[in-house]
Amino acid sequence: MNREYLSRALIRLWINSGMVAVYIVMFALFSLFVPYFFTVRNMIGLALSITTIGMIASTMLFVLAAGDLDLSVGSTVAFTGIIAAVVMNRTGSIPLGILSGVLAGGLVGWLNGTLVALWKLNPLISTLATMQIVRGAGMIVSNGAAVGITLPGFFVLGCGTVLGIPNPIWFTLVIFIIFGILLNNTIYGKNILAIGGNREAARLAGINVELTKNAAFILQGVVTGFAGVILASRMTSGQPNAALGLELDVIAACVLGGVSLTGGVATIQGLFIGVLIMGTVQDVLNLMNVQTFYQYVVRGAILVAAIVLDRMKQRK
Repeated sequence: MNREYLSRALIRLWINSGMVAVYIVMFALFSLFVPYFFTVRNMIGLALSITTIGMIASTMLFVLAAGDLDLSVGSTVAFTGIIAAVVMNRTGSIPLGILSGVLAGGLVGWLNGTLVALWKLNPLISTLATMQIVRGAGMIVSNGAAVGITLPGFFVLGCGTVLGIPNPIWFTLVIFIIFGILLNNTIYGKNILAIGGNREAARLAGINVELTKNAAFILQGVVTGFAGVILASRMTSGQPNAALGLELDVIAACVLGGVSLTGGVATIQGLFIGVLIMGTVQDVLNLMNVQTFYQYVVRGAILVAAIVLDRMKQRK
C-alpha cells in the first residue's frame, strides 16, 4: 500500500512539477557547456526571442483548454503586421495602424470561433483553412512583398527599452499576468476548463458553451494581432512570410507546459515553463550554429515529445 501511495505521489509530482525540473537541468547544462549562453546579453536575447510565442501561447492555452486548437496564428501574425503597416503608411497615424492590426486579428479570431464554436466544424480543418485564407490575404494586400513602415515612431513599440529591458518583454509579462488572472480567478477561466473536461456536463451546468468558446477564439485573435503588430515594429516592416510554422511552436510550448490537447487541464505557470523550454532550445541551437534544416528536425522532435508526454499524463 505504501509503495502504491509513493508511486502515485511521484506521478503527481511529475505531472505538476516535472517540466520545471527538466528546465532547471537543461538551463544548468547549457550554462556550463554552451559558450556565451549564460550572459546578460544572451539572457535578454532569449527573453526577447520568446515574446511572440509567449503572447500567443497565453491565449492558445484557453483554446486548447476548451478542447479545440488554432492553426491560423502564424498567418494571422503576418497578416496583422501587414495591415498595421499599410494603414500607418496611408493615414500617417501610428495609433490607427496599431488598432487596425489588433482588430484584424480579432476578426480572424471571430471567424474561427464562428466556424468552430457556432457552426461546430472540426477545429483542425477549420483553422487550417483560415490559415491558408489569411496568409493569402496578407500576400494580396502586400503584393507578396515586404511593406516598409515610414513612421519611425512606431519602432519604439518593438525596439524601445524600459530599464534596459526591451518593450516586447514587458508586454509579454503583462499579457501572462492578465491571462493568468483570467484563468485562475474568474468564472470564465473555470468555465473554459469545465468545457474542456466535459462539454455536455458543462452545458447541463448552465454554461453557454458556444459563447464561451467563441470568446476564446476572439481573445486568441486579438492577442495574436497585437503580437503581429509588435513583430512588425521589431522588423520595421510588415512581412507576408513572417511567422511560418509558428503555430506548431506555440502548440508545442503549451503541451510541454502541461496543457492537455484533449482539454480541461491548463496552468499559466506550466505554460511559462513550456515557452521557456522552446525558446531556450532554439537559442542554444543558434549559439551552436546548427544549420536551419537540422533545427526543423529538433523542433519536430520536441513536438512529438510534447504529444507523447500529453498522452502519458492522460493515461496516468
